[in-house]
Amino acid sequence: MRHSTRHPTRFSATIRDTITLWASLLLLGGLAFFLLRTPPARQWLWQQTGEEAFLPQVKGLTDLAGDGLRPRLELAPDAVTEHGDVNPFGVNVFLEHEADPAKRERAVRMAAEAGFHWLRQEFPWEDIEIHGKGDFQDRRHEPVRSAWEKYDHIVDLAEKYGLELIVRISNPPAWSRAQGDAVGSYAPPDDYQDFADFVQAVVSRYRGRVRYYQLWNEPNIYPEWGSYPISPEEYTELLKQGATAARAADPDVVIIAGALAATINLQPDAPPPANSLNDLLFLQRMYDAGAAPYFDIVAAQGYGLFSGPTDRRMHPRVMNFGRPQFIRDVMVRNGDAHKPLWVSEMNWNAAPDGVEPRYGRVTLEQQARYLPLAYERIRQEWPWVGVANTWFLKRATDEWERNGQPEAYFRLLAPDFTPMPVYESIKAYIQEGRLP
Repeated sequence: MRHSTRHPTRFSATIRDTITLWASLLLLGGLAFFLLRTPPARQWLWQQTGEEAFLPQVKGLTDLAGDGLRPRLELAPDAVTEHGDVNPFGVNVFLEHEADPAKRERAVRMAAEAGFHWLRQEFPWEDIEIHGKGDFQDRRHEPVRSAWEKYDHIVDLAEKYGLELIVRISNPPAWSRAQGDAVGSYAPPDDYQDFADFVQAVVSRYRGRVRYYQLWNEPNIYPEWGSYPISPEEYTELLKQGATAARAADPDVVIIAGALAATINLQPDAPPPANSLNDLLFLQRMYDAGAAPYFDIVAAQGYGLFSGPTDRRMHPRVMNFGRPQFIRDVMVRNGDAHKPLWVSEMNWNAAPDGVEPRYGRVTLEQQARYLPLAYERIRQEWPWVGVANTWFLKRATDEWERNGQPEAYFRLLAPDFTPMPVYESIKAYIQEGRLP
């Protein structure tokens, strides 16, 4: 029989050492867990992860550790030469929905009173060239009137209150497509020259009064490209024709590319509503298609969604407030470091209980804290961002609320003009620099 040469005392010592090691690790882990729960540590975790609850903060810390394994982003913070050093405070408005001119003016006045400098306002093609090409009469109601009337008033109001407009041109009329709205009411026209002609008509009318135009919105997702396959190349052609027409009408015009929606989806050819394409790939393919000469500013959405504005986790498959940095990286790597990025829409959704938290869910108090902090981070850390437009001032009716749509709860003002806490907090921040 072969006898073991292992000494019993030495074997017992090995067990004791192992137990001691694990006990030490558990003790250190417990101590670290305890220290992480102290107020200074919790505040530090919030500043890194954008999370307020403890366990998500710990999870966020592990995510941050993984960020070190990914390539560093190229942000070229000091390279922007035009349209970057501007007043950063903008707000999205739906003034075209306010049938009462007095309410339209009240909305503009309250935007100005809050301290906003920019109004991002859509001039929907379908609401101006309504009945056919070259027809700018509105015969949907009696008496017949000029379809420009409402938009002339919007431009007048912006000037009256010392605000600048960012005009978004999108939403083709049904007549511009052989299939009408069957392919989607936001789908591009059959003939891109029709879009270019409309762009030229708008820019010519407001030459010297409106300088900044965004051509299209979220062309990388449904429903903004209708039921057609998502195509960066087709959008680039639309942008090219629209920008060329705009510049012919006004050489001082500034072209903003269609704001890209943050998505990780890779199904551009899927049946709607699944047809969408990752924003980073979409932008790269725009560059590959030769889009760069046809825009002066890149636009992206800046929603915080499920974490706060201090979230520093950077993963290309995670949607958080830091995602515009990935867009900036694509710009720099394609030779566009001199151009700025403008945020077309940003905010947090304060949907009440019982409403689907499709865009995340924060309390009204959190929303009021987060929005000023978002502007503060942009101003302190992202010099390559020009304007950041809050989504949104108000809607004309409570239709979204009645239908249980979470989109309603980004608002700064209720439909009856009642200020939300976030309106008061952003007003205090813009006017006094006071963070909540």
